[in-house]
Amino acid sequence: MIPRETYFLSVRAMGDAIRKGRLSPVELTEGYLERCRTIGARLNAFVTLTEDLALRQATQAEGEIKAGRYRGPLHGIPYAVKDLVTVKGYPTTWGAVPFAHQSFDYNATVIERLNEAGAILLGKAAMIELAGGLGYSSGEAALTGPARNPWNPDCWTCGSSSGSGAVVAAGLASWALGSDTRGSILCPSSWCGVSGLRPSFGRVSRYGSMAIAYSMDKLGPMARTAEDCALVLSVLAGHDPLDHDSISNSARPFALQETEMDGGTPLHIGRLTNVYAKSDPGVDRAVDDACAVFEKAGVKVESCEFPDGPFEEAAELTILMEAASAFEGLIQSGKCKDLTDPLGRINGYASEQFSVTDYLHVQRVRALLQRTADSVFDKFSVLISAAQPTDAQPLRAKDPDDSNEPAAGKAPKPFQIDRRAPDGVSSLCGLPAISVPCGFSTKRLPFGMQIMGRALNDASVLRTARLYQSHTDWHLQHPDL
Repeated sequence: MIPRETYFLSVRAMGDAIRKGRLSPVELTEGYLERCRTIGARLNAFVTLTEDLALRQATQAEGEIKAGRYRGPLHGIPYAVKDLVTVKGYPTTWGAVPFAHQSFDYNATVIERLNEAGAILLGKAAMIELAGGLGYSSGEAALTGPARNPWNPDCWTCGSSSGSGAVVAAGLASWALGSDTRGSILCPSSWCGVSGLRPSFGRVSRYGSMAIAYSMDKLGPMARTAEDCALVLSVLAGHDPLDHDSISNSARPFALQETEMDGGTPLHIGRLTNVYAKSDPGVDRAVDDACAVFEKAGVKVESCEFPDGPFEEAAELTILMEAASAFEGLIQSGKCKDLTDPLGRINGYASEQFSVTDYLHVQRVRALLQRTADSVFDKFSVLISAAQPTDAQPLRAKDPDDSNEPAAGKAPKPFQIDRRAPDGVSSLCGLPAISVPCGFSTKRLPFGMQIMGRALNDASVLRTARLYQSHTDWHLQHPDL
């Protein structure tokens, strides 16, 4: 019987044990599948388990490794994928009732690359319907019900990659693939206490995955450690001619060795102080403590403010208008009425009222904002802040981004948004960012720290995160399920 702690090993540690014959991919896969059927069901973490596929892949991986044909760091490693990524022969429901029986006869590019790496697919992780592309008001907006937070099942996991966050935090897979249009990897990583990387725009192919906003969608790993994220990205990254936004081979490639903690030019960290209108004092203290860790490690840390600008407005408008195009068939068919969330039922029709002129105006502003954001990195290697302003919130509570919805029995407050919220800024501008665990609230719920870098400089983000995790153990802690 596999010890419980084995299921929470890092990809690196698990891979070393498999390669040296101390851990059987078949036994590991069988153990994970049992956890997925029991713990996963309680957390609403999965839409579909790919049990037959997983056991076939595990048997093949074990045979190859015993025969000396080791493919690399993901060989024999079980993982999960968000249910907007196509897997041949299995449903791809997009988390929504109108697509509950949808399937495709091909694999997404990321699945093909993971197959080539010898990874083992356990199942399709639950998600918010349409990944929130037409809007949603709470974690209830999901085909399989709300994904429950392993640290407290009465709380939500956050973001549209809700199931992926639950899967990793609960030890149901060694890592999971999520998607991020405006924070949907970063938010659940923060609330679930895992390490989640949203790569630079175009770094990972999206071919075969559901589109929300063509100019903002990204796929990325959620795992135990920043090093795990780097290992997964080294397999996923690379040009794909099937994705027209894929970074060309002539652009700066991702180099795994550049993420090493003790290599490259000296780091200079900017600690953002003006990104949230209101945040939990506990998470601010946790990020301040992280700054002290960096300084003790010999890194220069300097407080800074992010330039003002309508980053949040431009991000939301871009998503609304591009989503109206992405889901045009659903909107025109009238089947939005079958969506779970009331916002999703109407937002598509409202978004269709935007004009081409409206869209072009927003994109001109966006180009100016991208240049503004890029200029900050002339001084700093990376920028850090709280990944989210709070810890995990109770299920059925309003979405953390919906700051104008009044509490029961109270008058609405004047409309206020976090115009420089770091997940919105980095999403809009196509910047790489990672959320890593940095502490706990008084309710024993995780806090996350976001590390953001210049476009295509994914390596500096991962290098900074790996340095932090080499001096702390927040990422080693997991819930007692």
